[in-house]
Amino acid sequence: MAAPDFADWLAIANVKARYCRLLDAKDWDGFAALFTPDFRLDATGSGGPLLEGRDVAIASVRASIDAARTVHHVHSPEIAIDGDTATAIWAMQDHLVWPDGRSLIGHGHYHEQYRREGGHWRIARSRLTRLAIDMKVPPT
Repeated sequence: MAAPDFADWLAIANVKARYCRLLDAKDWDGFAALFTPDFRLDATGSGGPLLEGRDVAIASVRASIDAARTVHHVHSPEIAIDGDTATAIWAMQDHLVWPDGRSLIGHGHYHEQYRREGGHWRIARSRLTRLAIDMKVPPT
């Protein structure tokens, strides 16, 4: 099997970089454009939902973190490309702080599938698994 074109590898890495930036900037239209219409989000491995469809997934993410200050980091990508599909595993860390004082720092991995559509790589499937979560709730 021939080595994938580095331009594809870099394009997929740039999609995930934009994912972090647009999510933290709360640019919901730009964020939604990173996903296929049939996107599937599986956050059950970190205590979250299983969501089918881009619009449903974006609405759920937005409802849960729109008011929070967030910082998402990904690194150490393992990307495998096969034609117009690809898989990737990204080590991740996120830090979220809500106006009521709750905060979360998490560490884990995104396990993803990408599909090239209309010449652009998009995230088709994403499964978030967590290795550690530090959740703080202010005293009442």
